[in-house]
Amino acid sequence: MHLPLNALRAFEASARHLSFTRAAIELSVTQTAVSAQVKNLEERLGVPLFRRLPRGLALTDEGHALLPLLSDAFGRIGAVLEQFQGGRLREVLTVAAVGTFAVGWLLPRIEAFGRDHPFVDLRLMTNNNRVDIAGEGLDFAIRFGDGAWHGIEADPLLDAPLSPVCTPALARRLRAPADLARQVLLRSYRADEWSRWFAAAGVASPVLRGPVFDSSLTMCAAAVQGAGVALLPPAMFADELRGERLVQPFAVSVSTGRYWLTRLKSRQTTAAMQAFRRWLLVQAAGV
Repeated sequence: MHLPLNALRAFEASARHLSFTRAAIELSVTQTAVSAQVKNLEERLGVPLFRRLPRGLALTDEGHALLPLLSDAFGRIGAVLEQFQGGRLREVLTVAAVGTFAVGWLLPRIEAFGRDHPFVDLRLMTNNNRVDIAGEGLDFAIRFGDGAWHGIEADPLLDAPLSPVCTPALARRLRAPADLARQVLLRSYRADEWSRWFAAAGVASPVLRGPVFDSSLTMCAAAVQGAGVALLPPAMFADELRGERLVQPFAVSVSTGRYWLTRLKSRQTTAAMQAFRRWLLVQAAGV
């Protein structure tokens, strides 16, 4: 059965508004034209789609059955058409990033990527390093670790050594690394970070009892509020350090991993993926 597209569009708009008049305004045609198109559709289908009431319209059972199918179809068509820009189909690129990296490093640069790659429709999500690339339908995930993930291709991006940071008021009470044993030490879910830092500083690690955070961003916020000393990558929190909301009381740092751009080895790369990878690696190399 060949049905006129204009008639289907007229019915869908009229069914959403339950009004030929409001549908006509949306479609920029006359009310008479919309009414005639809907009547034409009903005649072709051989069923009424509306009950004409003194004050508007009501869908028949047949109209109720047809409306969601048309709404979904027109929505899908509209979504694809919106991806065309400058004579080229925009490609969706879905990237997940550790929140610390996203806020502290990627976001200040993302506008330049969009300007230089207008065909990429970037979708950026954040996580706390626990990510399922396949299950979440991701093109890339930027994560922290040693780069050894099964079935994953990983490009190294940035080292991110950890160092204690705290408020200036708290730092004034610290003269040597051993003084940290008397402070609240904010911890991440990676339990060995503080013990590794104390080993690098040549000091025995105290018993750790501070609160545990699943995000460096929330740990940073707690440190800014004076809740304790956080072990964080200073390079990702440059704004807080420049503004002296946080300071580094000691220069000692310890490396527990780095940031990586990762994707499934089985994932077929798209033009958008290739463009993002090239751009990100250049940006990281220039740091």
